[in-house]
Amino acid sequence: MSISTLNDTLLYEVALTLFPGIGPQLTRQLMSYGGSAKNVLHLPPGKLRKIPGVGPTTVANLTGAERTLALRKAENALKKAEQDGVQLLFYTSKSYPSRLKQIPDAPALLYYQGTSDLNQAKTVALVGTRQATDYGREQTERIVKGLVPHQPLVISGLAYGIDITAHRAALQEGLSTIGVMATGLDIIYPHAHRKTAEKMREQGGLLTEFAFGTQPDRYNFPARNRIIAGLADGVVVVEANHKGGALITAEIALSYNKDLLAVPGNLSNPTSAGCNHLIKSNKAALYAEPKDLEELLNWDEALHQHGKFAPTPTYDAADFTGEEFAIITVLQTATNREEHLDNLAWKAQLPVHQVASFLLGLEFRNVVKSLPGKKYVLI
Repeated sequence: MSISTLNDTLLYEVALTLFPGIGPQLTRQLMSYGGSAKNVLHLPPGKLRKIPGVGPTTVANLTGAERTLALRKAENALKKAEQDGVQLLFYTSKSYPSRLKQIPDAPALLYYQGTSDLNQAKTVALVGTRQATDYGREQTERIVKGLVPHQPLVISGLAYGIDITAHRAALQEGLSTIGVMATGLDIIYPHAHRKTAEKMREQGGLLTEFAFGTQPDRYNFPARNRIIAGLADGVVVVEANHKGGALITAEIALSYNKDLLAVPGNLSNPTSAGCNHLIKSNKAALYAEPKDLEELLNWDEALHQHGKFAPTPTYDAADFTGEEFAIITVLQTATNREEHLDNLAWKAQLPVHQVASFLLGLEFRNVVKSLPGKKYVLI
């Protein structure tokens, strides 16, 4: 199969993510100047040099032998994805998780194999130590049972301990569950969880930002943790030591303004030290029963009915141009319904100067309001 017979747009998008030294933020920077991945890979060196953040090495890679290699790797990735039923989700795709679009370091490309909607109405992550105790496993199963009335997407990292307990409990309770991996989709790690992973493909899915063939390098795990935190409305830490991946995920979740809960444990048990500290330092709310999570995530319908939480404004697409409604959609999913002008532009996939013009018109119509620091919020 030649390049010309493949999905041309996706081919170049995947290729752009395979260059050394080009991470998610530089990818978006290149896209904002080039307009499309194909255009970026056809820009002459002179124009590439004028793009902020692009140095001589990047210019050489984008115009030299690395370009040919990246396109060949992308072609192979598309072929394998088609064979294995894998979706390749570039950040401009409508199927790309909207929650991840709200975080500044979101992956430019996701590899997804599964059946669940990554934009499900309710999502929650359960994380914890790999050295889970009986208490930790019991609490994980109890938390998942409490989630059943809400039918959320349950997210974790497919690791030993709390992670795999959460996945298996979700499968047992009929809930969709997503495993965020630190490897390529073709490498299940740890191998002992392969059977569970196979079930998850049918009742949830497997998700990664890493290309096919990527091995479980230790540097991949902290990167994986930011996707877990970014996908979730709230994160529950069940058991954690003073240090470890679960606490990294918790800190990332806090930096993303996500709601954080922790299960308290025995003061003499080191596997509860991290959770107890999160609660003591007021970084995490205490989880004791499902109501704790429901109230924190505004999932308690009774609270909404009594007007404790203000409803999200609704807008009819017919009342706006396509560009205006794209801006409104971004603001609706943003934290506190507010967003910076530059972020609005790339999330709505519109030039900054056009977004500024549309925002001015929406201000006159009392749909949005400008805030200090080039931020805008829905009224």
